Amino acid sequence: MALVRERRQLNLRLPLPPISDRRFSLPSITTAATSTVLSNSISAADLEKLNVLGCGNSGTVYKVSHKNTLYALKTVNGDMDPILTRQLMREMEILRRTDSPHVVKCHGIFEKPLVGEVSILMEYMDGGTLESLRGAVTEQRLAGFARQILKGLSYLHGLKIVHRDIKPANLLLNSKDEVKIADFGVSKILVRSLDSCNSYVGTCAYMSPERFDSGGGSSDVYAGDIWSFGLMMLELLLGHFPLLPPGQRPDWATLMCAVCFGEPPRAPEGCSEEFRSFVDCCLRKDSTKRWTASQLLGHPFLQEEL
Repeated sequence: MALVRERRQLNLRLPLPPISDRRFSLPSITTAATSTVLSNSISAADLEKLNVLGCGNSGTVYKVSHKNTLYALKTVNGDMDPILTRQLMREMEILRRTDSPHVVKCHGIFEKPLVGEVSILMEYMDGGTLESLRGAVTEQRLAGFARQILKGLSYLHGLKIVHRDIKPANLLLNSKDEVKIADFGVSKILVRSLDSCNSYVGTCAYMSPERFDSGGGSSDVYAGDIWSFGLMMLELLLGHFPLLPPGQRPDWATLMCAVCFGEPPRAPEGCSEEFRSFVDCCLRKDSTKRWTASQLLGHPFLQEEL
């Protein structure tokens, strides 16, 4: 609770843990240059930049073309601060480890050592993020999204990877209605099965109760992803963040009180019993009673035609 007194800004992004908190080693950016190509013979010089998909403090994402195939190229500037550098290194490490149809695929990592610029070539998802669908999704379509996301989470958790930032903006969609998990900048690879994952990273609006109360005892290290997933399912259906009234701007103290002291949000009465039960299984405050990704894949909401 002392952390609340230290946090006064209305900022939903929280800092990464210090370097000493890492329990796994990551390659330096220079080392990354030795692994330029992951899946085929694409080189940086062969890519044609078409337009900008997005940009931020750490760099720019471009839509690029190679031999009539479209990709997304995430280019990160060389003058990043240490936090952004660590985020990039985490993402590179996890992208190297993963190969799943439910996780955005990395096709190559390129470096310009003289300027310190690093680029990650990823598959292009032409439908944008799930954030654009808030309030415009039926239960049937949500069930289709949920199956894919849970298969991705089950795969990641099987590799001892906790995403820690599941939210609509980090789920990408394509024209085939395929949804894939992206943005591993604050994810964590658990070296030991009992490693803790209660650090204050990711987007705090989607943080689970046990991650706010990091001193509250043992918890399921993967359950935080399920809480975030459950909130996201509700948000896509309702059209607004489910822990707060529509239009209310969230701040740290309000969110912490809502998550830690309030009742978990529930699906509205007009929803199907299957969906209401599905959400309840995701949003149990006791992390040990929250269903796992594998268990949720067997829930009736994902088995029946709605």
